[in-house]
Amino acid sequence: MSQTFSSLANPNYRIWFVGGLVSNIGGWMSRTAQAWLVLVVLTDGNAQALGYQTAAVFLPQLLLNPVAGIVADRFPKRAILLVGCLVSMTSAAMLATLTITGHVRLWHVFALSFVDGLAMAFDMPARQAFVSEMVGFEDLPNAISLNSASFNAARLLGPGIGGALIALVGTGWVIAINVVAFAVMATALLSMRPSLLHPAQPTKGKDGGFVAGLRYVRQRPDLVALLTVGLAVGGLGFNYNISNAVMATQAFARGASDYGIVGSAMGIGALAAALWSAHRGRPRLRHVLMGMAGYTLFNLFSALSGWFWLFVALQVPVGFFTITALVTGNSLLQTATAPQMRGRVMALWGLAIMGVAPLVSPLVGWLGDVLGPRATVLFGVVCVGLVFVALTATIMHNDRIRVRLDWHRRAPWMRIERLITQDIPQPRR
Repeated sequence: MSQTFSSLANPNYRIWFVGGLVSNIGGWMSRTAQAWLVLVVLTDGNAQALGYQTAAVFLPQLLLNPVAGIVADRFPKRAILLVGCLVSMTSAAMLATLTITGHVRLWHVFALSFVDGLAMAFDMPARQAFVSEMVGFEDLPNAISLNSASFNAARLLGPGIGGALIALVGTGWVIAINVVAFAVMATALLSMRPSLLHPAQPTKGKDGGFVAGLRYVRQRPDLVALLTVGLAVGGLGFNYNISNAVMATQAFARGASDYGIVGSAMGIGALAAALWSAHRGRPRLRHVLMGMAGYTLFNLFSALSGWFWLFVALQVPVGFFTITALVTGNSLLQTATAPQMRGRVMALWGLAIMGVAPLVSPLVGWLGDVLGPRATVLFGVVCVGLVFVALTATIMHNDRIRVRLDWHRRAPWMRIERLITQDIPQPRR
């Protein structure tokens, strides 16, 4: 099997990958349908309402992040994922039923989005950390990249399929497909072979608390730098659910099918970035910085574009550089974190890339209503650009910033200086 797909040699990871791909496609179709439901069906192009709906999804993560990280490090991660899957499936079934029968109201969407957010709050740190329990350390960066490839292949297919089906069969039926997708993911989790998993030792007492996790990160400037990248690109810059919707419908006066095409174009670049990350193997910080620079440049061009198809074409490099930064940052963070701390550190990563959405999304929606749709794109350009400049200046000024790789207790800590030029070596066996 080629280096790009080496993790698929693991039977459990193959099951996970297939289930995740189906679930992700259903999820992107549903996200497209829900955005259309709020922006077009239930309101007259109210971008701020869409911002509130996005905030409702991510508010639980902001509130429950400390608890979710502790739960991920103390309880079986597969069980956590299965419960979260069943909760989300029930929520999707309720929203689909309300929409199909014509009884859906805006507050229904907000309330069920909040329920989805509850499941996601506990799902995300467990999902991120669970990858290391399916594959060996040497395959972990590849598995993380393939997870992103699955997510972004779905981003490529989901919005386009969702937009077309909205026009053909209606919004409610598109959301109903997501119920089936969750059922497939639950089946995949139940089909895994426990004997092939190697779970991390559960933490107990004070060492298993969230304060211990914060203390661990605070003592690691390399982890702080990577979490800052996640906050900039994922938390402040990843507002495509709002910006793409308002740009397509308001800046260019396009319908559902064309709105789906925007997301699919971004998915092409994102999928290419994920597969490139899987093929190249060892993650490097210079790829994170390259991703931030590319995001800033091409998103600026897309914000200023006056032709719809140019805007669509620019989403390809935007997706490529966004996912390059996030996947590489995720890989560096997980490989640099001790297994018994990984759930809590990944909870902080989730907080950085998605937990701030309840604060950021309403602001971005308000900017779209007050300053116009292009302001929703420029917000991310300014935020990511400023953090890129600050981080680059810090690294150039202080070449003692290090990544310390935590292996199992029998292996030594390793320190790599000058992150821009150094690879992360494999652990000694």
